[in-house]
Amino acid sequence: MNEFEQNVQSKTNDVVDSMVGFGVSFLFFLVLFIIATTIDLLGS
Repeated sequence: MNEFEQNVQSKTNDVVDSMVGFGVSFLFFLVLFIIATTIDLLGS
């Protein structure tokens, strides 16, 4: 066992962290898509 396995900084589950990261990035691109669609509809 190396030194990093003994001194763990975060004991949370990696699946939860990856789901949060995916959700945040998905919401970010969803907001960008909504803004672009709104501008496109207002411009026409």
